[in-house]
Parts: sequence; C-alpha cells; structure tokens
Amino acid sequence: MKIAQSVLDEIVAHAREDKPNECCGLIGGRDGVATTAYRTRNEFASPMRFNIHPSDLFQVQMRQIPDAGEELVAMYHSHPVSEAAPSQTDINLSENIPGLVWLICSLQNPDEPVVRAFSIADNAAEELELAVV
Repeated sequence: MKIAQSVLDEIVAHAREDKPNECCGLIGGRDGVATTAYRTRNEFASPMRFNIHPSDLFQVQMRQIPDAGEELVAMYHSHPVSEAAPSQTDINLSENIPGLVWLICSLQNPDEPVVRAFSIADNAAEELELAVV
C-alpha cells in the first residue's frame, strides 16, 4: 500500500492523543495512494477495543471523502500497549467491513511508534508492505 508520510504522522498523533484508549479513523486516497487520515471517535472509548462512532462513519465515508474527490482505501486504529498486529477482536470485526486495508498503530514503545498494514479475510491476517510516498 502506498501512503503519504503526512497520513502516517496523523495516525501516530491521533494514537498518542487518545491514549490510553484506542483511536480509530478512516483513510481516503486517490490513484492507489492513501492521502488523507480522517479522525473518528471510538464509540467504546476503550483501551481494549474500538468501534467507529456511527455518525462519524457516515459523515466521513459519505460526505468528507467524496467531497475531497477521494475513495475509502483503509481504516486505522491503535493498540496503546500491544504490538501492531490484528487481535482476534480485530479479525472478528473485519467480517463486517470486508475489503479494506487495516492500519494498526502500536504505542507499545511510545518513543518508537509502529504502523503496519494488513489485509484481513477468512479469519486470517496478511501483512501488506507500506510504501511511503
């Protein structure tokens, strides 16, 4: 997946601001490049799980992304104290939103955040290469 450095920076900033809870959001893009991070609220306000607030999901997916001439290419969330890998909860949630790339930001080491990308399907996660452009 191709991604702008500004998008990675925004994901890390959002994760740090929402810690100790998980943050979440959507990623818009064009021409195969992730270009914009759209912050959303974690409906659960939890350090263990997330759900994009329904009104934020509607606003971003149906208005902000199309108005910017982008398409929805990924979603992101953070793991405040664990590694940047899908949990079983993440894998289960992916069944409701197939086809999206999942970006996970780990703050396990707060001084060295890690963002990784995954494709999740059929109860399994496959890591994707992140190419910063």
